[in-house]
Amino acid sequence: RLTADGQRLHATCTAMLEQLRATVAHIRQRERGQVLALTTTPGLASLWLIPRVPRFARAHPGIDVRIDADLKARDLERDGFDLAIRYQSRARSSAPALFGESLLPVCSPALLRQGMPLRAPADLARHTLIDLAPMPQPGMPTEWQTWLQSAGLPELEPASTISFSSYSEAIGAALAGHGVALGRRPLVDALLRQRRLVAPFGGEKTSEYGYALVLAQGSRSRPAVQALAQWLMAEARGTATESVQRPPRRPAARRA
Repeated sequence: RLTADGQRLHATCTAMLEQLRATVAHIRQRERGQVLALTTTPGLASLWLIPRVPRFARAHPGIDVRIDADLKARDLERDGFDLAIRYQSRARSSAPALFGESLLPVCSPALLRQGMPLRAPADLARHTLIDLAPMPQPGMPTEWQTWLQSAGLPELEPASTISFSSYSEAIGAALAGHGVALGRRPLVDALLRQRRLVAPFGGEKTSEYGYALVLAQGSRSRPAVQALAQWLMAEARGTATESVQRPPRRPAARRA
């Protein structure tokens, strides 16, 4: 049995340990609160978001961002996400818009050097078209079907087609010189500026789709979430300004 002094010492130690437990729990909870979960499409993640995330990390060293790249529209509350950047119809979206998109054929400069003509939309019949498999969301048009319709070539038959399940894979195939893809501006703008991709002719068409920022109801009041949301909107404004410039065109053919 504890003596009177032992009982006093036991009570003091118990209080100190309880205070230590509460302090550690508070610190862990605060640290967990600085890890933000964001979900978006693989194409936007790889081509637009990931190259920019280091700038956010430098400006906000206490906030970590976990990115989920998936074509499925996540339930933010149920699946534990704080924010989403969603690809959806601009006319039907009530969420704040990041930016719209426009479509134009793009390919690798190496493909042009192979000598097969690619000076007008009708020349696509001589090439492989890189397309996307049907999107999981109902009502999503296939990549080329809509563009060819607007270009007045709904019946065009390409030499062959290659289909991919995600846009980042389709652009990877275009970079490798495997065919002509539909570039989604502004996602491919950096590749166009770097001349890793070129636009062989005009034909840029405005899409009815775009990207919107959605915040989970339970996360909107968190300062870290607001910081990331404001940063994303600022990056989107910068992207829209850059996209006003026309993309680099194919190099002029050299005369012998």
